[in-house]
Amino acid sequence: MVILDTSCTEWDLSDLFASETDPAIAEDKQQTREMVERFVEKWQDRMDYLHDPQILRQALDEYEYVHRTTGSDGTAGYYLRLRAQQQQNNPQIKAQLNKITELRDDLHTQLQFFTIRIGKIPPERQTQLLNAPILAPYWQFLSRLFDRSHYQLTEAEERILTHTANPAYYQWMDMTQQLLATETRAITVDGTQEEKNLSALLGLTHHRDSYTRSAAATAVNSILSQHVDVAESELNALLSYKKLTDALRGYPRPDSHRHVVDNIATEAVDTLIDTVYNQFSLAHRFYQLKAQLFSRDSLSYFERAVPYGHIGDQYPFDNAAHLVYRVLYDLDPTFSHIFARFLNNGQIDVYPRTGKRHGAFCAYQRLTEPVYLFLNYGGKLQDVLTLAHEVGHGINNELIRQQQHSLYFGTPKTTAEVASTFMEDFVLQELLREADPELELVLRMRQLEDDISTICRQVAFYRFEWELHHQFREQGYLSHNEIGQLFMNHMRSYLGPAVTMSPGSENWWVYIPHFRRFFYVFSYASGLLISKTLQQQVRDDPRRIQDVRSFLAAGQSQSPAALFTTLGIDIHQPTVWQNGLQEIESRLETTRQLAEQSGALP
Repeated sequence: MVILDTSCTEWDLSDLFASETDPAIAEDKQQTREMVERFVEKWQDRMDYLHDPQILRQALDEYEYVHRTTGSDGTAGYYLRLRAQQQQNNPQIKAQLNKITELRDDLHTQLQFFTIRIGKIPPERQTQLLNAPILAPYWQFLSRLFDRSHYQLTEAEERILTHTANPAYYQWMDMTQQLLATETRAITVDGTQEEKNLSALLGLTHHRDSYTRSAAATAVNSILSQHVDVAESELNALLSYKKLTDALRGYPRPDSHRHVVDNIATEAVDTLIDTVYNQFSLAHRFYQLKAQLFSRDSLSYFERAVPYGHIGDQYPFDNAAHLVYRVLYDLDPTFSHIFARFLNNGQIDVYPRTGKRHGAFCAYQRLTEPVYLFLNYGGKLQDVLTLAHEVGHGINNELIRQQQHSLYFGTPKTTAEVASTFMEDFVLQELLREADPELELVLRMRQLEDDISTICRQVAFYRFEWELHHQFREQGYLSHNEIGQLFMNHMRSYLGPAVTMSPGSENWWVYIPHFRRFFYVFSYASGLLISKTLQQQVRDDPRRIQDVRSFLAAGQSQSPAALFTTLGIDIHQPTVWQNGLQEIESRLETTRQLAEQSGALP
């Protein structure tokens, strides 16, 4: 084991640049432009690589090198996007980021000719190229280009869409997030009045004290209602943009683009969504049990995630980091060593601050740049699990870095959540292992809470998105009242009668970023359900962790279906999803029995 340094709780981005005023940023932008333009100058007027496998291999090697060393906006783009998450309201960073976005769009459009032309190679020639041994390292990359070409437009049309995406899509989304990030409200917590931002207020809706969580919910409702009109305009603009681009590309359904990008069959996603939806009674029974444990007939919407019971002291970050490290070490020392590097190198931004974006994520861009983890750590058990979750993403990316070239660096959404939920669940299992009956009940309730939120809630989100897009396409515009009603309907569908949609909950869609990124939420449900299968395999035979490690290192070198097949999982079969749901049902029954035996139920 190694010594963990948890004293650095903000990102150390000095491996990228010294600051946003570093003169090296301008040099990086220039070098990026020159490298891309050299590639374009060499290949844009040539067609021989579309016919000759040897020349195509040379072109692909050079294309991979561009992506590995600069991409389309260089290290400068990565750095400024990271800084923008720390300081969402810094006008200097915004200005620089806008400039770098213009550069990215310009260089991306210059590079587009290469993949578009490859994608348009006639089918008979595609087969010949895929069978050429010299192109084997790029087989999956070429296969995906050929599949996605059905929905690609001409080079000129793709150039226009690339340039318009920022003002028509990303800037709308950023505007709402930035407005929410600026807001604070005064709230009294443990006798002290403090100004709290939205992220902190949302955390306080889980407070053990009913007055505090009610006051926090009132403050959240105040912020969301203040910005709901802007969010209405924003979401309608995004829905309109999505409708237009789907029509231009010929996607048959609003979610088709997501499935194509993530290289997964629509039928597999439909099977997942339908299977989980038909088992929403699991969530109903869980929230009924939770309400009973609180001696309530029902819980308010903002209280749905209030933890049952008391786990004792808060979890200081130092304790949480050592817990996660131990779990990872027991699974595979490789995992724990990667996590230690994240900590010791200042690659984790830990605590919430005014102006800092809420939520959590794992950021990565290219093989040559560090991974960075973003948290808003508040010392709760859920924050510990979020740490494990994001570390799982980071480990996934580091394993890919060690095995793949830059065109396979990253994961489609279909596989991305497997590593994160795998690590998260093992951390919770470690807490359960030595718990007494009282603590065991508390932890089992937390585990079920996470399962239900990750699977049933995300499927409800997906179904909400589906109806949102269809209603917009029928009506042409949706008021925030209509959006709110749809949102509440789908939340009720999974929560059941033991949770009431409290006043103000009709606006809680405003702060949820998932709906702006269109249909990716299915991956949370699929990732956790598949993760449960892998967890059981490893518990049955710890040597199977080698298979999990190989799976995580594959990146985008194989299709998700092919990757899962290597683990004995067929994602097209309902039984894959039903097996995971049956495990949750078994846990729910065990937890209810434990509650009855301990006298916790009234």
